[in-house]
Amino acid sequence: MVNISDYENAKAKYFNTLALKTTTILSMSFHEEFLGNVKKSFSDFNRLHTILPQNTSELNNENLRNSLLDEVVVVTDVNLKIVFASNNLTKMNGYTEKEVLGNSPKMFHGAKTNQLISRQIREKIDQKLPFESKVINYKKNGKTYDCLIRSYPVFNKKGVHTHFIAFEQSL
Repeated sequence: MVNISDYENAKAKYFNTLALKTTTILSMSFHEEFLGNVKKSFSDFNRLHTILPQNTSELNNENLRNSLLDEVVVVTDVNLKIVFASNNLTKMNGYTEKEVLGNSPKMFHGAKTNQLISRQIREKIDQKLPFESKVINYKKNGKTYDCLIRSYPVFNKKGVHTHFIAFEQSL
């Protein structure tokens, strides 16, 4: 008959020889936060697919999922009213999606926002062309932040312009 304590001692001796890295309980909270962010990005991804046309070439599914993890994604209709904002918006500027829906992205502009850059962006939008610009935006609390914006017009299968999508990063 096998003695259980002999087995447990042999097992303990074996595991003590391994070069295992231990994880502290503190790191588990980071993991939980990361998983929460992944869940939110998948939720954003699914909601985006209900808003945007299926043939949107700029929106490779893998790239879009990665963008939703690291960046803020904002979608406007052709009248430049916000119809979607990813969950990362709150981290970047303090606004929730609910607070920005129906507003123009100009709600993030203020006295320090460069008017020349704003005009250049508007020209690209009017011409339905993609653009990349760095602007000074304002957080909900009134503080400024540098924001890199990459934006693309979105067209449906018939070639009709339906939306703009912007990928934003706080610098």
